[in-house]
Amino acid sequence: MRILAFALSVIALTLGTARAADRVIDIPTRPGVTQRFVLISPPDAKAAVVLFAGGHGGLQISDSGAFAWGRGNFLVRSAPLFARQQLVVAIIDAPSDRQSHPYLMGFRQTPEHAADVKAVIAWLREHTKLPVWLVGTSRGTQSAAGVAVQLGGTHGPDGLVLTATLFGDARGRPVPEMPVDSLRIPVLVVHHEQDECRYTLFRDAPQLMDKLTAAPRKELVSFRGGESYGNPCEGQAYHGFRGLEEDVVSRISSWILTK
Repeated sequence: MRILAFALSVIALTLGTARAADRVIDIPTRPGVTQRFVLISPPDAKAAVVLFAGGHGGLQISDSGAFAWGRGNFLVRSAPLFARQQLVVAIIDAPSDRQSHPYLMGFRQTPEHAADVKAVIAWLREHTKLPVWLVGTSRGTQSAAGVAVQLGGTHGPDGLVLTATLFGDARGRPVPEMPVDSLRIPVLVVHHEQDECRYTLFRDAPQLMDKLTAAPRKELVSFRGGESYGNPCEGQAYHGFRGLEEDVVSRISSWILTK
């Protein structure tokens, strides 16, 4: 019954995304490369968010806006909830030159990835006239934080949200080991206290918070409860805030929209 309930909730949120998505956007970034994202534009939006899924990050978004992978990811399935909170949503895919294995694996902290996201930020600012925040979950935090530390000023994001942050990584640089002390933008860290993924244990959150020394505003927000089953590092577990989506998205959105 729990699996059935989860499947139905994913279907409902996915259908909601499909109905709300204004369009699929492809923009040029690096020479010969385009970056695709699904855009959700609610009326009276007050800010924009770029959502980075975890895992390998290859959503393989079709021309119709369907996802070949990642529908169960916390941020992907919660995208309509962000739109309901008056946020323009851009669900970002791997770029056109990374549309096969390993997708974003080994790419999230590269200058090329930062260039692709820089183009998305610029496009959103031009077309929405709104502040743009980067929001990552799990391995997506390596993208969000990695891009934020590489881009600054008018080219970088207005704020950063990290959920289920990667505090350790056997295959790459975890977020606390990035030069996050250089970030001069608001940073919100959201974590589940019962997260059992060995790379995202809640006990390691303070090491990240202590390094955000230049952030003009920072906060660690934690949650408990919800549901958890399957791989502890996947979206159906506490790691993915299963059953807490509305509360988590509401808290994130409120923090973003607080002046």
